[in-house]
Amino acid sequence: MVVWLMMVGLYIIMASPRAIKKLIGLSVFQSSVLLFYISLSYIDGGAVPIIASQTQHYVNPLPHVLMLTAIVVGVATLALGLALVVLINKSSS
Repeated sequence: MVVWLMMVGLYIIMASPRAIKKLIGLSVFQSSVLLFYISLSYIDGGAVPIIASQTQHYVNPLPHVLMLTAIVVGVATLALGLALVVLINKSSS
């Protein structure tokens, strides 16, 4: 499903002539990449990494933290892109 979502985002970016649709496609593509990395870091039967835990397998929290940072950066760049598109449309009309 993640690959399908990635291809949909890439298609929207490449096929659409409008900047707003390209930004939406970029957002869909970014979301699929984030889902892909989060799904890679999942361990079946893994536990929360607590110091006193007796389990052998734990889920590494670093990929999740990095993806949260990527979400914040993605929202900021999307907002900046949308603001630029609005300014370009106002100046051209």
